[in-house]
Amino acid sequence: MGNMDSPEIILLAPAGNHECLAAALQNGADAVYFGVGKWNMRCHATSNFTREELPDVVKRCHEAGVKAWLTVNIIAYDQELEEFQTLLEAAKAAGVDAIIASDPAVIRRASALGLPVHLSVQANLSNWEAIAFYAPYVETVVAARELTLEQLESLAKNIRLHDLRGPNGKLIRLEAFAHGALCIGLSGRCGMSLCEYNSSSNRGSCYQPCRREYIARDAETGYEFKIANQYIMSPKDLCTIAHLPWLLDAGVSVLKIEGRGRSADYVATVIRAYRQAVDLYRQGAKPSEEQLAEWNRALQGVFNRRFWEGGYYYGEQSDVWAGARDSQATIRKQFLGVVTHYYAHPKVVEAILQSGNLKVGQKILITGPTTGAVEYTVPSLQVLEKPVEFAGIGADVTFPYPEKLRPNDKIFALLER
Repeated sequence: MGNMDSPEIILLAPAGNHECLAAALQNGADAVYFGVGKWNMRCHATSNFTREELPDVVKRCHEAGVKAWLTVNIIAYDQELEEFQTLLEAAKAAGVDAIIASDPAVIRRASALGLPVHLSVQANLSNWEAIAFYAPYVETVVAARELTLEQLESLAKNIRLHDLRGPNGKLIRLEAFAHGALCIGLSGRCGMSLCEYNSSSNRGSCYQPCRREYIARDAETGYEFKIANQYIMSPKDLCTIAHLPWLLDAGVSVLKIEGRGRSADYVATVIRAYRQAVDLYRQGAKPSEEQLAEWNRALQGVFNRRFWEGGYYYGEQSDVWAGARDSQATIRKQFLGVVTHYYAHPKVVEAILQSGNLKVGQKILITGPTTGAVEYTVPSLQVLEKPVEFAGIGADVTFPYPEKLRPNDKIFALLER
């Protein structure tokens, strides 16, 4: 069990947009990873920032005392190398704290610029000699997702035994996945989307055909049936919150939360829970059964494909398939409307209900690029300055709220499934 003299532990949060970035910064992340443009494994516009936004993203991270790590982790082609160079130079100018990459050309160019490099999981790093090979270039290595706890511990021991140090002169850190989506591909390297859609996952354009149901057909008779397990290539989400002491004791320094394509409330909830778990570990304390149950309820409330506790770390291979394509969250979000104004002195928010009804006592979620993702229970409502218990679609409502909100912040009702 850890204590206050334990090595550095970094809780790494995803940020696919400004709302998620705010949620990560407000809920205890030590570092944030994000992408810019098309040069990463989540190249879709909804999971990325623009190059013009890069300085602001880094500034927001640093003002919160959080490290900013830029993912540049797709494979690179000859004709793109100068564009990669331009992005890396922009990252250097913006003050990015590290580049996450797997392509040797990108690693080499980032290193030449003096940018700290973290080796991406796409490198499928599985032994200490591979770490030694990359050591002249990288400060942190992400272990292959398929390794067991014993294999992670062996990597950490060999880093110390062979004194494997990065360009900064420090022992190389070991990063591992702690929570979120897993895929059937070996450390994320899969060719299924490329074969079926000519859209490569290794270029950040996976169509996720593994997340679907499939039918088996007898080629001679034409007889068809659905595969009994339904989603035979879609693993459940990884969840290690109950197993963090073993993962950290094995020598892992960076805990990665997956989810650049997920929502701000997911980022806020998961980071908040894992922050509490890491802090307990640092104090040398164990969570109570009640605390574990509370964390699990919270994690089950946001997007998930059900959980595979411990994942590959324990070598377990049975009952790992998702059983469903979509989220199995126990809490459903219903869009209600948007904030139109916040009155600072009475601490009252004004909102327009565009597609849902709101009542006193309703639990809501408010999200925004600066607001992040916050949950709140509405204590009272007013329409036309008169108290009401209920307001319908189209109503202009006000209710007390203790902190500043911004115009166009979105309001959702949180409903149990």
